[in-house]
Amino acid sequence: MRNALGLMVASVIAAVVIAAGGWFYYSSRADQGAPQTTAARAADPLPAKLAAKDDVETTAALAGKPAAPAAAPASAPAAIPVQQKSTCANPNALGVARVVEIDTTGGPGFGFETFKQFDFLTDKEVVLTFDDSPWPVNTPAVLKALADECTKGLFFSVGKHATWHPEILRQVLAQGHTVGTHTWSHLNLNSKKLTEQQAKDEIEKGFSAVKLALGTNPAPFFRFPQLQHNPAMVSYLGTRNVAMWSTDLDSFDFRKGATPEKIVETVMTKLDKLGKGIILMHDFQKHTGEALPTLLARLKAGGYKIVQIKAKTTFQSLPEYDEALLKEMKVPTSSARPIGNVVQTVSQ
Repeated sequence: MRNALGLMVASVIAAVVIAAGGWFYYSSRADQGAPQTTAARAADPLPAKLAAKDDVETTAALAGKPAAPAAAPASAPAAIPVQQKSTCANPNALGVARVVEIDTTGGPGFGFETFKQFDFLTDKEVVLTFDDSPWPVNTPAVLKALADECTKGLFFSVGKHATWHPEILRQVLAQGHTVGTHTWSHLNLNSKKLTEQQAKDEIEKGFSAVKLALGTNPAPFFRFPQLQHNPAMVSYLGTRNVAMWSTDLDSFDFRKGATPEKIVETVMTKLDKLGKGIILMHDFQKHTGEALPTLLARLKAGGYKIVQIKAKTTFQSLPEYDEALLKEMKVPTSSARPIGNVVQTVSQ
């Protein structure tokens, strides 16, 4: 009886010892932090909403020092780094101070040389615009100057040029600039030699050509060649919900005898007098790309700030012009099938 009682007591003591040892082992492992599952890691907040930023917001923030993200709790793992779409290697870059989105409904006009209605720039604000894109050597030179200062421009492409050099125009778009149009062949739409239909064809064919070159819809932005605003076409562009752009000051970079030095002085003299403005330049011109690094440096030294222009929506080209252009250029007709019906991932 005694042996049986002693055996029972010994068994109870052994069980208590084993349980206590197990508790100590698992509690010490728990102090090191429970392993994070994939779901748990995904729930961790990213620093300062970094994932929500796009290239425009990142560029616009260059002028100011970004706020440091809030410290994570001691028990939380380090946040997963998020790669931003664009960075600026120049800590003193001119950058972009403000991004403006344009609602083009009804065809608003901008640029006080022609249109007097919308004054959206504040003191010391500047919009950089370039006509006649794209062109070999010259357009890339302009793009490099803008990239070196991490700033953005508004480009008005000639349709013919776009079909000749689509790879350059795609670079313009890929670097975050806005692309509008400048007719098909740079005709003066106010010429009495053109019928109203011919003027419409110049506009619509230009948009279709730029769309074809880019592989996507351009912005609903248009600039009349030579700033010759045909009243009938102004009304027509209104029905197509296209914003029209004139200028506040012309660089005259297209004039005979223009040099980089003259271009810079022309712009800065006018700008210092006006205090702000939409600047008209031509990336088609060789001297414009040569002048731009100095011009941007002068703008920065003078306290001027760049405003980037974007459109609320894209332009919807007319199918008949798209089809006619494809036929004229002998481009194979694209398949209308969705990409998911043509290309599927079967192994990864």
